[in-house]
Amino acid sequence: MNAVLVTGGAGFIGSHYVKELLQADDTARVTVLDALTYAGHLDNLSEAFLDPRLTFVHGSILDAALVDQLMASHTHVVHFAAESHVDRSLVGETLFAETNVLGTQILVNAASRHPIQRFVHISTDEVYGPLPEGTATEDDPLLPTVPYAATKAASDLIALSAYRNLRDAGVRDPLLQQLRACPAPGEDRPSVLTRLLRGEPVTLHGRGEHVRNWLHVSDHCAGIDLVLRGGTPGEVYNIGGGTDLTSRELTGELLRLCGADWNKVQYIPDRRANDIRYSMAWDKIAQLGYEPRRDFHEAPSDTVQWYRHHHRRWTPPPHACAVTRPHVILDASREPEHA
Repeated sequence: MNAVLVTGGAGFIGSHYVKELLQADDTARVTVLDALTYAGHLDNLSEAFLDPRLTFVHGSILDAALVDQLMASHTHVVHFAAESHVDRSLVGETLFAETNVLGTQILVNAASRHPIQRFVHISTDEVYGPLPEGTATEDDPLLPTVPYAATKAASDLIALSAYRNLRDAGVRDPLLQQLRACPAPGEDRPSVLTRLLRGEPVTLHGRGEHVRNWLHVSDHCAGIDLVLRGGTPGEVYNIGGGTDLTSRELTGELLRLCGADWNKVQYIPDRRANDIRYSMAWDKIAQLGYEPRRDFHEAPSDTVQWYRHHHRRWTPPPHACAVTRPHVILDASREPEHA
């Protein structure tokens, strides 16, 4: 691969994937585009900045001119950037629509103007909606129930529409694979851990009965890389095969690791829309050689230890100190252009 543009590459999964890319001998260079909002932090990339092949650009996917400039000098795109977390979407629907829907449209428009060989759009298992039983395949309808999932479903359709229209217009054989992935363990609200480590109470919706399938981040990244390198353009691939846990079961594991007990847990009324269960079949990506290899139960322990040893990240200092990092381009002064 000549040059890979990773949007949202300073986030949890994005930063892990950037490090995986830099371990590959055939990666010529990697550019991370990230707005460094609540979900992104330069420290997530840490030692990756020691690699001269990495460039960081501080900017928004809503900046159409910046996106077009970057797209012109890259051959591959992996699109992680998104507003995320259901609770945030319930009070900020407009921001989610702008970033997840319009931002994806800006990216695929720019990709269509430049010689992009592969474009991988990262989605979520939440687009399939709740499955009290059974398992969603890539051909199942999208039935989101909350604003976050609705905007991700819209971005899925935008990406697939771009592929189909470019293909039908006779433009080169582009560009797009799409992933719908279950969450990686670091995405379970860090505030739960920080509150427990401070000795503070945490909350559970309902009775903690909601089921999620948790996948180790290294397996998540391996699936993404397989699709980037060998997936069929225009196809959707589910990444799954993790561990099903109720929110109560996961909370119990975190309590144990933090040395806390159940008197720290407060049950609160459930959301009006809180999908009871997600489940995805991953037979299709298995044909590319994908198979989860990491025991999920390693992840909570590793995550707790990380938070114990990184107190600075709980109350991060001003980002101004990050300006001195090598191979970093800061473009924070530009205003996003809505085009």
